[in-house]
Order: sequence, then C-alpha cells, then structure tokens
Amino acid sequence: MKSWRDHYQARISTAADAVQIVKSGDRIVFSHACGEPRVLPGELIKRAEELRNVEIVHMVPMGDALYCQPGYALSFRHVAFFAGKPTREAIWENRADYIPCLFSQVPSLFESTLPIDIAMITVSPPDDSGFCSLGVSV
Repeated sequence: MKSWRDHYQARISTAADAVQIVKSGDRIVFSHACGEPRVLPGELIKRAEELRNVEIVHMVPMGDALYCQPGYALSFRHVAFFAGKPTREAIWENRADYIPCLFSQVPSLFESTLPIDIAMITVSPPDDSGFCSLGVSV
C-alpha cells in the first residue's frame, strides 16, 4: 500500500501543467479572499488564445483579475458574488456577471444552479500525518 507521501508526490505538478486540465466551456471556481490562488490565474491567462467561454466563479478577487480585461472576453467570463474593484468595470460593460447572494448560499448554488467542473484552491503543505489545511477562505 502506498504511503500518503508517495500519493502526494505523484500528484505534484507545475502550475502550467495543472491548468492544462481546463477545457473551453469549463466552469472554474477560485477560493476567495486570502485563499485565492496566486499563480494559477496567470497560467490560465497564458492559455487565453486556445480557451473559449471558460467561466471563472469567484466570491471576490483580491488579485488583479486580469481575466476580466476586455482582451480576454472571448476566453473568460467572470461570475462574481461581490462586485469588487477588479471586476466592477467588467460587470458594467457586460464582460462579467454579478450574482448577489449570502455567503451561506454559495454551496447550494454550486449544487444546483452553478455546478463546478474545476475548483482551484489554496491549501497548506501536508503535515507529518499528511493532513492539509484549507485555511479560512474555502
């Protein structure tokens, strides 16, 4: 039987390799606030020419949210549950959608109206027993 360490090591990849699973038409969710992935969004942007209609669902971006820029409108569409600074202009210009909801309603949205294809979240490295922390933003 494999140890958790072997299982973990077999799944480590670069960020560029990790985003290769994303296909046109996928719906991705990013964990929000301090749990927002820092590197993966940039790697997705690098694939903009080959991707179309990828929906990025996010509570509130803390980064620059480049996927909301006009040049990426064919590749990415942001769905926000809070209209933060990086996404307001995209919402106003119909390049992003705003869904007002309470934080407690988000899980039921994912189970019904917005089923998720891929979740990109930030976790801690595993401890000696193989457990990771999902932090406060998942």
